[in-house]
Amino acid sequence: MEEQERGTNVGVLIDTLRRQHENIEHFTAELKASCIHFMETGELNRKAFREAVAFIRSYADEQHHRKEEDGLFAAMLEHLGEPARKLIRGGMLVEHEMARHLTAELEEALDVYEREPSAEHKLEILSAAMGYCQLLKRHIQKENEVVYPFAERALPREVLEQLDRDER
Repeated sequence: MEEQERGTNVGVLIDTLRRQHENIEHFTAELKASCIHFMETGELNRKAFREAVAFIRSYADEQHHRKEEDGLFAAMLEHLGEPARKLIRGGMLVEHEMARHLTAELEEALDVYEREPSAEHKLEILSAAMGYCQLLKRHIQKENEVVYPFAERALPREVLEQLDRDER
């Protein structure tokens, strides 16, 4: 009932975050395909992997994760008490840091492989890239199925409206 009372103008931020998840899922499918190509052929598409690192940093992290951290998650931490603290601090923010770490590992593995191609360094590229893909798959599922619905149900209407104004 409460969601119906909120009207159709509330939820702009969360809808944007969900659409960004779709873009990130499309990206991770492409990254996985690049990994398979590298594994099967031994040919590293340097451009594709370097663009992947750039996309992760500029879109997935700077745009999407920052929007969550500075907007939605901050509001949840301020207004929703201990359940939000456990969910956000103990889950979502930890996973954001893990994603940043995997991105740095991928970049480092690319640098090392370009200087010294070897099976071990190839494995490091594949491990970091696929680790990122798997992490984001689970992370997105949790946000879409648990975090966002919790925020939509529990945050006060005026907080959701302010988040939406900030998003516009």
